[in-house]
Amino acid sequence: MTIRKPPYQLTPQILRFISSISIKLGEVNAHYLNRPSPQLRKRNRIKTIHSSLQIEGNSLSVDQITALVENKRVIGPEKDVQEVLNAISVYDALHRFDPKKESSFLEAHKQLMNGLVAGPGKYRTAGVGIVKGRQVKHLAPPASNVNYLMKDLFRYLKNSQEIALVKSSVFHYELSSSILSDGNGRMGRLWQTLILMDEFPVFGFCPLKP
Repeated sequence: MTIRKPPYQLTPQILRFISSISIKLGEVNAHYLNRPSPQLRKRNRIKTIHSSLQIEGNSLSVDQITALVENKRVIGPEKDVQEVLNAISVYDALHRFDPKKESSFLEAHKQLMNGLVAGPGKYRTAGVGIVKGRQVKHLAPPASNVNYLMKDLFRYLKNSQEIALVKSSVFHYELSSSILSDGNGRMGRLWQTLILMDEFPVFGFCPLKP
């Protein structure tokens, strides 16, 4: 079976960046994985949830998210609290998801967007686009193509020999074309973390900021 490679090219500059990042990641892995700290993991997980949801307009602070992690009550918009509670449950179960499986991706979306959108855990079934003024700035792929495109993307994840730094970035970029009705950004960041964890376990508790 021929695997379609997403349209990207590794330039000499990108390869230099990859080499530099890989060296630093090796050092970080060696330093932290030999001395895992539950408090460090907790703090960084909270930072990841805060930064990922803040870009989506969530108003809760780091202190409020910390309180929710500790099962304390928080006063805030109901939707914002639900978003955080969903994210906490998903990030607490990171090792349950397989970054190479489409079914795992949809299960994570269902959990992340539960109570926030209609039909969580499913691809969109309607066309979407971004309009600014009278101009269409972005037109997402037709809904009828979404299933095929995602199956293709997961075949790439499973079979490509590229390193995780490349595959995670490609996946995040491809998902940004609005594959889901809502949650594309937070799912892109979540799945980028999972893909990176496959090769660099430190990303399991290293904060990933957009």
